Amino acid sequence: MSVSFVQHRIQAEARARKLAVERCGAAEVHIAEIYKYFPFRLFGLTRDALQDLAAFEFEAELELCRVNPEMIQQYNDMKRGGFRVGFISDTYWNAAQLARLLRACSPGLTWDFLYASCDHGSSKREALFKTYLAKQGIDAASSFHIGDNHDADIKGARRHGIRPRYYPQASAALASKLNRETSLFELLSPDQPSRLDHGGRTLRRAVAAQSAEHSPGFRLGITVLGPVMAAFDAFIEARRAALAHEGARVAVGFLGRDGFLPHRAWQAAHDGSGAYLEINRRISLVGSADTLEPLCELLRRVVRIDAATFVDIVKVQPPAVMAFFAQFPDGIASGRELADALPDLMGAREITEIAAGVRARLLAYLRATIADFDRCTDLILVDLGYSASVQKSLRRIFDLEGIRIRLHGAYLLTLDDAFDDIADDDTAEGLISDRVVTPHVKRMLIRNVALLEQLCCSAEGSARDYRDGKVLREGDQRPAAQLALTAEIQSGALAYAARARELAPRYALQPYADLAVAARWTAAVLGRLLLLPDDDELALLGGFRHDVNLGTQALAPLLDAGFVNDGVIARGLAAACTAPAPPMWLAGSFAALSPSHGYLYTLFGANRLPADVFGEAPCGTLQVGLFRIDGQASLETVTVHRTGLGELRVRIPLSRRMAVATIALPLANLAREGLLHGVVVQSGESAATAAENSNVKAIADGQLIYAGFERSGRHFRAAGDDGMLLIPVGRLDDEVAIFTMALTSHSHDRILALQDRGADAAPAATLSWRSAAR
Repeated sequence: MSVSFVQHRIQAEARARKLAVERCGAAEVHIAEIYKYFPFRLFGLTRDALQDLAAFEFEAELELCRVNPEMIQQYNDMKRGGFRVGFISDTYWNAAQLARLLRACSPGLTWDFLYASCDHGSSKREALFKTYLAKQGIDAASSFHIGDNHDADIKGARRHGIRPRYYPQASAALASKLNRETSLFELLSPDQPSRLDHGGRTLRRAVAAQSAEHSPGFRLGITVLGPVMAAFDAFIEARRAALAHEGARVAVGFLGRDGFLPHRAWQAAHDGSGAYLEINRRISLVGSADTLEPLCELLRRVVRIDAATFVDIVKVQPPAVMAFFAQFPDGIASGRELADALPDLMGAREITEIAAGVRARLLAYLRATIADFDRCTDLILVDLGYSASVQKSLRRIFDLEGIRIRLHGAYLLTLDDAFDDIADDDTAEGLISDRVVTPHVKRMLIRNVALLEQLCCSAEGSARDYRDGKVLREGDQRPAAQLALTAEIQSGALAYAARARELAPRYALQPYADLAVAARWTAAVLGRLLLLPDDDELALLGGFRHDVNLGTQALAPLLDAGFVNDGVIARGLAAACTAPAPPMWLAGSFAALSPSHGYLYTLFGANRLPADVFGEAPCGTLQVGLFRIDGQASLETVTVHRTGLGELRVRIPLSRRMAVATIALPLANLAREGLLHGVVVQSGESAATAAENSNVKAIADGQLIYAGFERSGRHFRAAGDDGMLLIPVGRLDDEVAIFTMALTSHSHDRILALQDRGADAAPAATLSWRSAAR
């Protein structure tokens, strides 16, 4: 109802201004004239409510408006300097209402003149400045105007010879981010109003406006990551305060390495309190093991592992396990193979002895790091998320050692369906929980959370063990340039948090007073960065590499637009949206193709991408030539598909025994002119496994032969009716390969899909491409 009310109020204003222009040539109107065009009956009202609605809106203005401390200081400085100072505003509030609004923001405020555009029937873009100069008897050259609208305030003032100063409420870049966040908020929280956030965006604009220009990384921290960390800090403090109110002796620990930035933010806001705990999933799982199952659970998540990595995890070299690795090429096995074999390679006693040693060293580290550890009744574990695996393992460790400290997970993002096995006395809660966004959205965010992990991470390697109460770390393989950029971004985030704590009281803003509202907006701010990055952010962060952090030295790319493009060609948009890692930042890889690709991925993750709109549909057939290695040739009929984006796809399955050397595809029959997006190959032991294979390989453009075409880059134009695209097949490593060609035609209107009409569909399946297109 509120959203509908607001939109009708906006439409009423647009209509009132349009009719005002038609009547008198100017668009300026009073508030009462706007409400004349409001649909009263829709909201159960009569026209007698017009003045009441106008009055209520003004009351809302009084409640929501804030004085800008920088502006009021400059205003008072000018007054003390003997200048005549006043206000000129484009507004539907008359001068009396505007005066009341100004004094509500700053009691005792006085002025020498005040002009409201609706009183004079003219805006600053038109003749309001001229009216001001005439009535005040002021020479334009001696007048100075400050405003936040470039067209009305700056161009309008210059048009009349007045010197202007531009004071934007937000830079163009920040304004663009705010607009994207609002759009994403309405997508992720469709049942919540997107206009009121308790001043969060006002505070962000104020901090950005009063922050000196810094590097792009610092700017990202102060405009995007900082607000996320500030909201998370408020959430952690609310959890701590609630426990302390119950009389608990609470310690707060931030789990490394992703908890490094939240820890720094907490220390700055809470007098250096809070412990930084370098405990990872690997150490906590091994330490909690009283059977082999926790270790097997960990190993199943590892793609590839060797003997050295296994030893680094468990700290011993069981002969049977070493012999197991020796059976594999280069001594590298899959984690699943090792997990399946491990119960036959190690005994339960071996793992319990290993676990006991890990527990002893870990507890010594905790006692050395957390003040009065043994006197604590409750320990808050802070992390980015997601399923509380470290918390659960630490609970088992505490239980095995007879430690009765309750554990409370405070997470930024949570997979809430993973919390049912949390111990009864323990708790786990996320700022962005499944009560804030849907499980579909949550999984999309977590699929792309590797970027956030890198931005929050410490510059040191992951913990691998402890000695004498101190942590022993692995080497950090990330590039030095990435670590330096991360430090800049973190500095910006901390600067935001500090400045926000200072400015929020001055503006009478409480953006975290209602944590439910703060959580929804934090999801929008974070979601906008992860899902809808702008070009500047892609350029800044595109070179990041992600530390897999399972005892390996592997670094995975965050961005790979080529991988996504090839996946879209081979498997379609929806299938590409579900691609496994890497790339770690799938949404960024889509956005690197185009902003619209990024938004389509976001719609898919929000379950708003209908399969029958963006899927594929058959729209004709095509005969392709297959030239075998022995010189023989044959014609095969394949189906042509049309995608939801209007592109055409042709898939040509081949088996190894066919011994095909070259595919001759009559491209001119599909399109006389167009863009070839590429040719890609999937392979597998069967056609079904090949079609599902996400490991797509592109055929280099230089290997394709355009016979009978003029070509410039990916653009082609047929010289005649016989233009062919020759595709080399090469050696097939698997039994089946599927070659997929994708193009956008520039030579015809939209191709309609062939509809399945039961018995009537059979003749359509044999139509030639030209007949289907016509």
